[in-house]
Amino acid sequence: MPYGVGRTRWKRFALVLVPGVTAAAALGLAMAQGALAASFFISGQRFQVGADSLTVRGLSIYGMVDVPRQGAPVPVVVTGLRHAKIDGLCQSVVVPIPVLGTYTLRLTGDGARAEAKDMFIDGTSLAAGQASLDDLEIGVAAGSLTKGKINPDDRDSRFFDPNGIAQQAASATLTDVRVTAVAVSAATLNVPGLNVRLVKGRDECF
Repeated sequence: MPYGVGRTRWKRFALVLVPGVTAAAALGLAMAQGALAASFFISGQRFQVGADSLTVRGLSIYGMVDVPRQGAPVPVVVTGLRHAKIDGLCQSVVVPIPVLGTYTLRLTGDGARAEAKDMFIDGTSLAAGQASLDDLEIGVAAGSLTKGKINPDDRDSRFFDPNGIAQQAASATLTDVRVTAVAVSAATLNVPGLNVRLVKGRDECF
Protein backbone atom coordinates (compact mmCIF):
# COMPACT_ATOMS: atom_id res chain seq x y z
CA MET A 1 0.00 0.00 0.00
CA PRO A 2 1.42 3.44 -0.93
CA TYR A 3 2.48 5.46 2.09
CA GLY A 4 0.22 8.37 1.13
CA VAL A 5 -2.92 6.24 1.17
CA GLY A 6 -2.13 4.75 4.56
CA ARG A 7 -1.34 8.14 5.99
CA THR A 8 -4.67 9.55 4.83
CA ARG A 9 -6.63 6.76 6.44
CA TRP A 10 -4.84 7.09 9.77
CA LYS A 11 -5.47 10.81 9.71
CA ARG A 12 -9.19 10.18 9.29
CA PHE A 13 -9.02 7.58 12.03
CA ALA A 14 -7.46 10.10 14.41
CA LEU A 15 -9.89 12.88 13.59
CA VAL A 16 -12.95 10.70 14.07
CA LEU A 17 -11.88 8.45 16.91
CA VAL A 18 -9.25 9.98 19.18
CA PRO A 19 -11.31 12.78 20.77
CA GLY A 20 -14.12 10.42 21.79
CA VAL A 21 -11.82 7.67 23.05
CA THR A 22 -9.63 10.14 24.94
CA ALA A 23 -12.66 11.67 26.62
CA ALA A 24 -14.07 8.27 27.53
CA ALA A 25 -10.76 7.11 28.97
CA ALA A 26 -10.32 10.31 30.97
CA LEU A 27 -13.87 10.08 32.32
CA GLY A 28 -13.42 6.44 33.18
CA LEU A 29 -10.18 7.05 35.04
CA ALA A 30 -11.74 9.87 37.02
CA MET A 31 -14.72 7.69 37.91
CA ALA A 32 -12.46 4.82 38.95
CA GLN A 33 -10.61 7.14 41.31
CA GLY A 34 -13.88 8.49 42.72
CA ALA A 35 -12.94 12.02 41.70
CA LEU A 36 -15.82 12.78 39.37
CA ALA A 37 -19.54 12.22 39.25
CA ALA A 38 -20.37 10.00 36.30
CA SER A 39 -22.85 11.55 33.92
CA PHE A 40 -23.01 10.87 30.20
CA PHE A 41 -25.62 10.78 27.48
CA ILE A 42 -25.45 9.18 24.05
CA SER A 43 -27.67 11.08 21.67
CA GLY A 44 -29.78 8.82 19.48
CA GLN A 45 -27.70 5.72 20.26
CA ARG A 46 -28.22 2.85 22.65
CA PHE A 47 -25.42 1.23 24.63
CA GLN A 48 -25.20 -1.84 26.81
CA VAL A 49 -24.60 -2.07 30.55
CA GLY A 50 -24.14 -5.54 32.01
CA ALA A 51 -23.23 -7.04 35.38
CA ASP A 52 -22.78 -10.52 36.78
CA SER A 53 -24.53 -9.38 39.95
CA LEU A 54 -25.97 -6.19 41.37
CA THR A 55 -26.61 -5.67 45.09
CA VAL A 56 -28.68 -2.58 45.86
CA ARG A 57 -29.77 -0.61 48.92
CA GLY A 58 -32.65 1.71 48.02
CA LEU A 59 -34.17 0.79 44.65
CA SER A 60 -36.61 2.90 42.63
CA ILE A 61 -38.17 2.28 39.21
CA TYR A 62 -40.29 4.85 37.35
CA GLY A 63 -41.13 6.02 33.84
CA MET A 64 -39.57 9.01 32.15
CA VAL A 65 -38.94 10.55 28.72
CA ASP A 66 -35.42 11.54 27.66
CA VAL A 67 -34.92 14.23 25.02
CA PRO A 68 -31.92 13.70 22.72
CA ARG A 69 -30.00 16.55 21.16
CA GLN A 70 -31.48 15.56 17.81
CA GLY A 71 -34.42 13.34 17.04
CA ALA A 72 -37.60 12.27 18.77
CA PRO A 73 -37.97 11.93 22.57
CA VAL A 74 -37.25 8.45 23.94
CA PRO A 75 -39.51 6.81 26.55
CA VAL A 76 -37.36 5.11 29.21
CA VAL A 77 -37.63 3.24 32.48
CA VAL A 78 -35.38 4.84 35.09
CA THR A 79 -33.80 2.50 37.62
CA GLY A 80 -32.49 4.42 40.62
CA LEU A 81 -29.92 2.92 43.00
CA ARG A 82 -29.07 4.71 46.26
CA HIS A 83 -26.06 2.47 46.79
CA ALA A 84 -24.97 -0.39 44.57
CA LYS A 85 -22.24 -3.02 44.58
CA ILE A 86 -21.54 -4.31 41.09
CA ASP A 87 -19.70 -7.49 40.17
CA GLY A 88 -18.57 -8.02 36.59
CA LEU A 89 -19.39 -4.52 35.36
CA CYS A 90 -19.32 -4.06 31.58
CA GLN A 91 -20.34 -1.14 29.39
CA SER A 92 -20.14 -1.23 25.60
CA VAL A 93 -21.11 0.95 22.67
CA VAL A 94 -20.76 0.17 18.96
CA VAL A 95 -19.13 3.00 17.01
CA PRO A 96 -19.29 3.09 13.19
CA ILE A 97 -16.14 4.82 11.88
CA PRO A 98 -15.96 6.11 8.30
CA VAL A 99 -13.59 4.10 6.07
CA LEU A 100 -12.50 1.79 8.91
CA GLY A 101 -15.84 0.16 9.64
CA THR A 102 -17.40 -0.86 12.96
CA TYR A 103 -15.60 -0.73 16.31
CA THR A 104 -16.76 -1.42 19.87
CA LEU A 105 -15.71 0.68 22.85
CA ARG A 106 -15.78 -1.46 26.02
CA LEU A 107 -15.37 -0.39 29.65
CA THR A 108 -14.78 -3.09 32.26
CA GLY A 109 -13.15 -3.54 35.66
CA ASP A 110 -10.47 -6.03 36.70
CA GLY A 111 -12.97 -8.38 38.32
CA ALA A 112 -13.06 -6.57 41.67
CA ARG A 113 -16.37 -5.19 42.89
CA ALA A 114 -17.36 -1.73 41.65
CA GLU A 115 -19.47 0.58 43.81
CA ALA A 116 -21.87 3.37 42.90
CA LYS A 117 -23.83 5.96 44.83
CA ASP A 118 -27.02 7.63 43.58
CA MET A 119 -26.86 5.92 40.19
CA PHE A 120 -29.66 6.32 37.65
CA ILE A 121 -29.93 4.11 34.58
CA ASP A 122 -32.28 5.31 31.82
CA GLY A 123 -33.03 2.13 29.91
CA THR A 124 -35.21 0.95 27.03
CA SER A 125 -34.95 -2.64 28.28
CA LEU A 126 -33.75 -4.36 31.45
CA ALA A 127 -33.46 -8.08 32.14
CA ALA A 128 -32.02 -10.19 34.94
CA GLY A 129 -31.53 -13.90 35.32
CA GLN A 130 -32.80 -13.70 38.90
CA ALA A 131 -34.16 -10.86 41.01
CA SER A 132 -34.77 -10.87 44.76
CA LEU A 133 -36.38 -7.74 46.26
CA ASP A 134 -36.99 -6.96 49.93
CA ASP A 135 -39.74 -4.71 51.30
CA LEU A 136 -41.17 -4.23 47.81
CA GLU A 137 -43.90 -1.69 47.01
CA ILE A 138 -45.55 -1.53 43.57
CA GLY A 139 -48.02 1.20 42.61
CA VAL A 140 -46.38 4.01 44.58
CA ALA A 141 -46.81 7.49 43.12
CA ALA A 142 -43.49 8.50 41.59
CA GLY A 143 -43.43 11.73 43.57
CA SER A 144 -43.79 9.77 46.83
CA LEU A 145 -40.78 7.46 46.50
CA THR A 146 -38.81 7.23 49.74
CA LYS A 147 -36.82 3.99 49.70
CA GLY A 148 -35.36 4.75 46.32
CA LYS A 149 -34.61 8.15 44.81
CA ILE A 150 -35.71 10.29 41.89
CA ASN A 151 -33.01 11.79 39.71
CA PRO A 152 -32.99 15.50 40.66
CA ASP A 153 -32.86 16.42 36.96
CA ASP A 154 -36.02 14.37 36.34
CA ARG A 155 -37.99 16.19 39.05
CA ASP A 156 -37.54 19.44 37.13
CA SER A 157 -38.51 17.90 33.78
CA ARG A 158 -41.88 18.57 32.18
CA PHE A 159 -42.02 14.83 31.42
CA PHE A 160 -41.91 13.76 35.08
CA ASP A 161 -45.34 12.82 36.44
CA PRO A 162 -45.32 12.80 40.27
CA ASN A 163 -48.62 10.90 40.16
CA GLY A 164 -47.35 8.29 37.75
CA ILE A 165 -46.92 4.67 38.84
CA ALA A 166 -43.58 3.62 40.30
CA GLN A 167 -42.14 0.90 42.48
CA GLN A 168 -39.50 0.74 45.17
CA ALA A 169 -37.69 -1.71 47.41
CA ALA A 170 -35.51 -1.35 50.48
CA SER A 171 -32.93 -3.69 48.95
CA ALA A 172 -32.50 -5.96 45.95
CA THR A 173 -30.12 -8.52 44.50
CA LEU A 174 -30.05 -9.17 40.75
CA THR A 175 -27.89 -11.57 38.77
CA ASP A 176 -26.97 -11.68 35.07
CA VAL A 177 -28.10 -8.09 34.56
CA ARG A 178 -28.51 -6.85 30.99
CA VAL A 179 -29.60 -3.27 30.28
CA THR A 180 -29.96 -1.43 26.99
CA ALA A 181 -29.61 2.21 27.99
CA VAL A 182 -29.55 5.72 26.57
CA ALA A 183 -28.13 7.43 29.66
CA VAL A 184 -26.45 6.67 32.98
CA SER A 185 -25.53 9.09 35.74
CA ALA A 186 -24.15 8.66 39.25
CA ALA A 187 -22.93 10.80 42.12
CA THR A 188 -19.91 8.48 42.35
CA LEU A 189 -18.81 5.35 40.51
CA ASN A 190 -15.67 3.57 41.66
CA VAL A 191 -14.32 0.93 39.27
CA PRO A 192 -11.14 -0.87 40.46
CA GLY A 193 -8.76 -1.72 37.64
CA LEU A 194 -10.64 0.20 34.96
CA ASN A 195 -10.00 -1.11 31.44
CA VAL A 196 -11.14 0.86 28.37
CA ARG A 197 -10.58 -0.95 25.08
CA LEU A 198 -11.43 -0.28 21.45
CA VAL A 199 -12.08 -3.50 19.57
CA LYS A 200 -12.59 -3.89 15.84
CA GLY A 201 -16.00 -5.31 14.99
CA ARG A 202 -18.87 -5.97 17.40
CA ASP A 203 -17.78 -7.10 20.86
CA GLU A 204 -20.66 -6.05 23.08
CA CYS A 205 -21.31 -6.94 26.71
CA PHE A 206 -24.16 -9.33 25.82
